[in-house]
Amino acid sequence: MLNRLTIADLADRLARREVSSRDAVQACLDQIQRVDGELHAFLHCDADAALAQADAADAARRPHAAPAGRPLLGVPVALKDVIAVRGQPLTCGSRILEHFIAPYDATVAARLKAAGAILLGRLNMDEFAMGSSTENSGFGVTRNPWDTSRVPGGSSGGSAAAVAAHECIAALGSDTGGSVRQPAAFCGVVGLKPTYGCVSRYGLVAFASSLDQIGPITKTVRDAATLMQAISGHDPLDSTSVPRPVPDYAAVLTGDVRGLKLGLPREYAAVGGLDAEVRQAVDAAVKHFQSLGAEVVEVSLPHAEYAGATYYIIAPAEASANLARFDGVRYGLRVEGADPLEMYSRTRGAGFGAEVKRRILLGTYVLSSGYYDAYYLHAQKVRTLIRRDFLQAFEQVDAIVTPTAPTAAFKIGEKTSDPLQMYLADIFTVSCNLAGICGVSLPCGFTANPKLPIGLQLLGKPFNEATLLRLAHAYEQTTPWHREIAPLG
Repeated sequence: MLNRLTIADLADRLARREVSSRDAVQACLDQIQRVDGELHAFLHCDADAALAQADAADAARRPHAAPAGRPLLGVPVALKDVIAVRGQPLTCGSRILEHFIAPYDATVAARLKAAGAILLGRLNMDEFAMGSSTENSGFGVTRNPWDTSRVPGGSSGGSAAAVAAHECIAALGSDTGGSVRQPAAFCGVVGLKPTYGCVSRYGLVAFASSLDQIGPITKTVRDAATLMQAISGHDPLDSTSVPRPVPDYAAVLTGDVRGLKLGLPREYAAVGGLDAEVRQAVDAAVKHFQSLGAEVVEVSLPHAEYAGATYYIIAPAEASANLARFDGVRYGLRVEGADPLEMYSRTRGAGFGAEVKRRILLGTYVLSSGYYDAYYLHAQKVRTLIRRDFLQAFEQVDAIVTPTAPTAAFKIGEKTSDPLQMYLADIFTVSCNLAGICGVSLPCGFTANPKLPIGLQLLGKPFNEATLLRLAHAYEQTTPWHREIAPLG
């Protein structure tokens, strides 16, 4: 089944002309037809356009090998519906943008096209990336391919579910507080959150501009390295993009981690709500790293306990400013009113879901006169302390290891009535975004009953994705977890 192949395997078979890109795309389309009625990972898929792209990719290979610089030629990739692709819907999972069509390509989309990728379709998400379960989408819930009574995580739940169910070969998501890594953990795939400034945000609809990053969701670490190679690099269209050379990520995947130091934060051991099976799987993964030759030492992140509270002040504050543009005037939904103020109110009332409204209200409150210093300014100071903790820890170690999430995937509806419990699903991931560092989640085991994936998180120094990928690849290739197939796969 071609749709079950990795990027590396499919690219190799395409290069040797054992299969065609049309065959690979058709296999993905057949899988979407077979399982997506139950899964609901895709919001939009234009089969005819995807097959036309595939035919063009096949034609580009004849009579020679793939043109240089096109490592993804003919590989079907899907994008979270918060990343602009010219001529395709861009809804951000929200009714307020239900009929909006992107007028331009995001930089990452343009780079994927330049690398030869087939852009297969648009993937479901929590509305405007605000959520940890993909239950907040304005277009219905995405389900977990391991157990359809459970969430796939969020906000990139559609991306993780589609990859785990082999509806596409790989996907892109966005990560503001764990939205690539947590769904990757819940769905048993690999999710990489790059360092802030490593991947262009041009064409990514903003949630929290100082936190958002686009990252790959893939079946293997090698595939994550391949996608990172394609989408990384300086972009003059993004003022936060850092002009640094892009490493050869594939070259570091040697399987050798001897001499590398892993840090275990003593504060995370005391986190409440950490499931016993998750703790056991992560402890076993740490011992496995030791058996591979890595050294493990204890480190301290003394301000980690404040990460959740800090995040849920800064992110809503930035969201309240960013989402002010959705007012019914220039694009998206418009609900008429007697005057402009009534039109704004009616449009936003009808177009935004409950979680988006909650975060806009919270963000507006913490930015308001009399509360800015007490909340937002204090949160920014704590953010600085959190980043300082990580940088001091990285003076001792090459990476830090934690669970990705405190539990495996929870049941649909289990946390929707208690926003605080939902927010705690990101307790291990938000500090990475606050500190602007990189992080990766990869499978490290399964719960017993029901069988659900468990995610291991590795956190790295700024712009040191190469070391994270090296560690993750060594672990992955000496463990069986990534070879497991979901029931809907």
